[in-house]
Amino acid sequence: MNPDQWPAAFTAGVARRMREARRSAGLTMADVAQGAMERGMAEITEQTIKNLESGRRASMAITDFLVLADVLQTPAVSLLFPLGTAATTELLPGKTVSTWDALAWFTGETPIAQPPPEGSPREVLDAFRTHGDLVAAALSSSALARERRRAATTTSAPLRRTALLERAAAYEQHAAEDRRELRAYRDRMRERALVPPALPEELTLVDEVEPQEVQEVYE
Repeated sequence: MNPDQWPAAFTAGVARRMREARRSAGLTMADVAQGAMERGMAEITEQTIKNLESGRRASMAITDFLVLADVLQTPAVSLLFPLGTAATTELLPGKTVSTWDALAWFTGETPIAQPPPEGSPREVLDAFRTHGDLVAAALSSSALARERRRAATTTSAPLRRTALLERAAAYEQHAAEDRRELRAYRDRMRERALVPPALPEELTLVDEVEPQEVQEVYE
């Protein structure tokens, strides 16, 4: 593709996927414009949507794009890259790669041979991904511990109750270790002047107690 044609063609692809998402959601163009207005973007009118979907508008502000993705309840990155429907995409003018590679490049997932330098944008991105993994682990282990404790308290068989209580205690220990690891990682992020994401309600006490107290608070 001629480099001069790439901006309009890329925008047209995004607009086409927006149209598909809108139709799948059962929304009219007026509905989308109303949703944009409710999000403080009254300048995105029904005519704006028509111009985008028809190709009469060959560019889109990043702010409009983000608001429209939210209105359509569609991950913004899936509007940019047709993962699952096209094997390749022209990521940049004259640079065609697999659609997955394009998406991975955009989100910073592209593998690198060596760890990125500390403080680099890629390393910061990796740090927040690690934090997300630790949050997911703490939520999962805590839920398992609660379920084992609930099962132990509702069974009427003495031997089974004893076995379940022992199992619950083991899960609770594991959950406490996950929460302590999460707390320590968040402390290290702060030491690096990074602001950790807000914790889910189930884990808010992780930040409010000392690491050695985490287990006792959640028991």
